[in-house]
Amino acid sequence: MADELSLPTVSTMRAPDEGGTRETDISIGIAKRITPQFGIEIGETLTVLNPHETHSTNGFGNLELAGKYQFLKNDQHEAIVSVGLGVEIGGTGSSSIGADSFSTWAPGIFFGKGFGDLPETLRFLKPLALTGVAAIAIPSSASTRTITVNEQTGERDADVDRHPDVLEWSFALEYSVIYLQSQVQDMHLPAPIDRLIPLVEFAMESPLNRGAGGPTTGTINPGVIWAGKYFQVGVEAIIPINEHTGNNVGVIAQLHFFLDDLFPHTIGRPLFGGNK
Repeated sequence: MADELSLPTVSTMRAPDEGGTRETDISIGIAKRITPQFGIEIGETLTVLNPHETHSTNGFGNLELAGKYQFLKNDQHEAIVSVGLGVEIGGTGSSSIGADSFSTWAPGIFFGKGFGDLPETLRFLKPLALTGVAAIAIPSSASTRTITVNEQTGERDADVDRHPDVLEWSFALEYSVIYLQSQVQDMHLPAPIDRLIPLVEFAMESPLNRGAGGPTTGTINPGVIWAGKYFQVGVEAIIPINEHTGNNVGVIAQLHFFLDDLFPHTIGRPLFGGNK
C-alpha cells in the first residue's frame, strides 16, 4: 500500500478496426492509504479517437474506483500479497467514445515477489522482481439491446451485444539497477543508468462466458523506468499479441509521484494508524 499520484499516464495505439482508429488515452490516478494495510484508488481517463477518414472524437471514460487490502508482507522473502475490488461506474463517461452505460466490478488478487533471498552464487539475479494481478471483470448487465430504425422503410432492427465476464491477468518482470548497486555490488554506473529499472509487462484478457468465444487479447510491453526519490518516469512499447488486439505497435509513458516521500507528515501518511 502507498500514497501515490500518476499524473499523467499517456498511451496511444491504433485499434484493429477497419480503417485503423488511433486511440489516445490520457489518465490520472491517485492512491491513498486509509490505514497502513488498506487503501483506495480513484482514476479517470480522457480518450481521443482519431479515425482514419472522419473527424476525431474525445470524451472522458467512466470513473474508476478501487479498494485494496494488503494481508501479507514478508520482508525476509520480499513477498507481498493484497486483495482488491475495483469498479468502473457505468454512465459516468461519454457515450461518444464508447463508455459503457453499465458498471463493471472486478475483484482481484495482487502479488509481488523479489528475489533477494536467492543464494549468493546467484547474486546477480537478486535484483529481479515479479509482480502480477489476476481479476475477473463482471459487468452489471449481461447484454445491451440497441434498436435502430431504417429511415426509408421504417423497419426496426434489434441488435444484442453480450457482455461476458473477463479474466484479466497481467504480470511484469523487472530488474532493478538500484537494488543491484545498493544490495548486491556497486558497479559504479553513471547517472542516469544507476537509477534504471528495465522491465517487460504482459497484460492479457480472456472472455469466460455468454458465448464470447473470442480469443485472448493483450499486449507485451517492454520498457524502462527511471526511479528517483520523489518520482519516477517510465516508457514502454505496446506490442499486440495477435490481430484481434491490434496490428501496430503503440507506446505508453507515465510520470508517477511518491506522495508518501514528498509529504511524509501530511497527505503522504495513512489517515489512521502509522506515521508514514
